[in-house]
Amino acid sequence: MFDIFGYDISGSSKVIKPIKKLASAARKRKVPVIYIAHCLMPGLVDIGPDAPFWYNKALITYRNKPDSRDKLIIRGTWGAEIIDELKPLESDIYIEKPRYSAFRGTKLDTMLRARNIKYLAFTGVATNICVESSLRDAFHLEYFPILISDAASTGSEAAQQVTITNVRECFGWVTTAQKFVNALK
Repeated sequence: MFDIFGYDISGSSKVIKPIKKLASAARKRKVPVIYIAHCLMPGLVDIGPDAPFWYNKALITYRNKPDSRDKLIIRGTWGAEIIDELKPLESDIYIEKPRYSAFRGTKLDTMLRARNIKYLAFTGVATNICVESSLRDAFHLEYFPILISDAASTGSEAAQQVTITNVRECFGWVTTAQKFVNALK
């Protein structure tokens, strides 16, 4: 989706290896691996014109360019799929979210509390949008959020650095994949 909007997505492929390393290390230690997929229902029935999200670039594209819908974040389309290199295992948890934050419109908070999980490591794309929105909500819900800086990417190095600074100064902790894996040991 970001590619069709003209954003630089070259950094996105750099997060695959660190995310794989993190997921593998977590699974070995019986730490839950949770996948959050930003997916909207076909026909956008979960979004309406009264919501600010209705005016998001992706949704405008959905309404105005029907030929690009399979590249967007619509459930059941190629654009909403998790890439093959990072597909969840049966033992992983998979949650679809309708908004930027993984906590909005999902049962993530309930699921985490039922498992007494307090520490959350954040990875993914885009660092300054979905990752940061989810991380901020986690902080406000009394979780301990940790941004894995080399396992999160955005189309702008400046935006990446601003999010890292925001997290480090106000909302949690920042580390690298290797340091996190070492801490799991």
